[in-house]
Amino acid sequence: RTIPKHKGTEHLQADIKTRIKELTDELAGPRKGGARTGPPTVIRPEGAAQVALLGPPNTGKSALHARLTGSHAASEAYAFTTQYPQPGMFEHEDVAFQLVDLPPLSPEHPVPWMANTLQSADGCLFIVDVSRPGCVEEVVGALDLLAERKVVVKSLWPGDEPSEADDDDPFTLHLPTVLVASKSDIVDHARDELAVLEELTGLDCPVLSVSAVTGEGLEELGAWLFEHLAVVRVYTKKPGEPVDEGKPYTVRRGETVLDVARLVHRDIAASLKYARLFGGHGFAGQQVGRDHQVVDGDVLELHA
Repeated sequence: RTIPKHKGTEHLQADIKTRIKELTDELAGPRKGGARTGPPTVIRPEGAAQVALLGPPNTGKSALHARLTGSHAASEAYAFTTQYPQPGMFEHEDVAFQLVDLPPLSPEHPVPWMANTLQSADGCLFIVDVSRPGCVEEVVGALDLLAERKVVVKSLWPGDEPSEADDDDPFTLHLPTVLVASKSDIVDHARDELAVLEELTGLDCPVLSVSAVTGEGLEELGAWLFEHLAVVRVYTKKPGEPVDEGKPYTVRRGETVLDVARLVHRDIAASLKYARLFGGHGFAGQQVGRDHQVVDGDVLELHA
């Protein structure tokens, strides 16, 4: 049926045409070469691992991100300065971790895309300001928000010995988490305060304390992530030449020569026959197979 054309139906027809166009554009998806409608909410992982920064409002989360990565993201004394994911690279020795600062977790300002953004994260720094009144309630509220979106924090990290299997629910994200007290320069015995917080909230996660102002604990944080994310650095060299002075390739503990070759180039990985091992462990020039597990500091000479 068609709508009769007269003055009383002109607005109705225009509204219907507009809605049809909106639905058609939505089904067609984004146009090629078109401008973004807003900042991305999913960040492509880079570096040795991607680590999310989460926490209630006004915990110093953005200030810590800026100190660790050198980013110029907003970090003011008022809440909700972070509106979208802010990625940055945190250098520890010759390894870079991608830290993604996310909007604060607050029941008053829920973020509908948060769980989707966290899918690519290898772990989480849950930032807490133990000097704030109501800290316990804020943390409980933040954890409840995550749970509503099927995100559950856990204490076990990739570099830890597995103790128990995660819930079998395929729709639940189990996120390795460390509690970080962000203002150790103004809070005495910050880790003791975190222990009390864990007891009151029922959390059972590793704890660290840092200061974005003085830099206290930042080196320890880098070393902690390196160890508990099971990062392995592997260097490469060409036959008859010295070791490549560039950044190492990074894999995870238990991965192999073939995994490293895939990072170098897919064609090399496809035709790889063996590798010679220098440094790390074993004797210089030792021939190893594609399935040989690498360890931190290995130097590989790949032969295809």
